[in-house]
Amino acid sequence: MAGKQNLYLGKAGHLNVMSEFLVRGWNVAIPEVDIGDDIFVVQDDIGKLQRVQVKTATSSARKNGYSARFNLPMAQLRNITTNPIHYAFVVRYRNRWTVPIIIRQDNLLEHFEKDRIGSAHDGVLNLYFSYAGRKVKCSKVDMTKYVGDYSDFPIISH
Repeated sequence: MAGKQNLYLGKAGHLNVMSEFLVRGWNVAIPEVDIGDDIFVVQDDIGKLQRVQVKTATSSARKNGYSARFNLPMAQLRNITTNPIHYAFVVRYRNRWTVPIIIRQDNLLEHFEKDRIGSAHDGVLNLYFSYAGRKVKCSKVDMTKYVGDYSDFPIISH
């Protein structure tokens, strides 16, 4: 049953992130075939398309906050194209959604290679985020600036 529950949680996180893009005035679409992009986010008036991969986790209580674990394929992370993926990491904490950590693929890869965040095993990058107050860290690296970072998705007025 845990596997089935994860499917429901994952879809709920996916829809939560989609709704925020819609509120910001961006159109969203789910690809018919998921080969690494969960959502296409489109600025309709100019045809600008952004790729988004949503990663969802439940929280684990910690002494001074909570934590969450995420996994993503190393091959996907390393395959940077002219239109990089934006990862949206969202956590279910105390029956509510956290503000997602939004980080572009090239920035995440740079943190992995230079700051040594996460750990890679068998082609999978394992990321462990710890949340304490308004701070978020991954492998002791401050990732707070990526919390709710919609800078590549400005609000569009229609």
